[in-house]
Amino acid sequence: MKKIFFTIIVTIICMIQIQAQTTDLQLIEKTVMHYFDGMINHNSESIEKAFHPSATMKWNGEKFMEVNALNAISDYINSNDAVKMKASIVAINIVGDAANAHLKLEYETFYFVDFMHLMKIEGEWKIISKTYTTVKKDF
Repeated sequence: MKKIFFTIIVTIICMIQIQAQTTDLQLIEKTVMHYFDGMINHNSESIEKAFHPSATMKWNGEKFMEVNALNAISDYINSNDAVKMKASIVAINIVGDAANAHLKLEYETFYFVDFMHLMKIEGEWKIISKTYTTVKKDF
């Protein structure tokens, strides 16, 4: 009887954890979709939904750069026209209230590879850090 009870409890705990992981995955995907919408449609409101206000963005240009992600991306999309692109999620990893997402934003001659770090803050998944690189397409 104890074995059956123990097995039932373990099964319930595992099911709850799996359900929580699925829910978190769906919520992270929703946050990433806000980011994609902001980038594809140049929608600054969607960018604000995706990023924490203190999120950073880092990359190598002519030199290593670090800026406030929300401000930099909002400034970019508000001062440039939208261009055709495809966006995709390569991978998402979740551990507790922390996650990372590997994303690809593909343009005609190059693509960005974004590595987003996310945290679950007050029940919402927010991007807290973006690191990216640019890869030229070989023709």
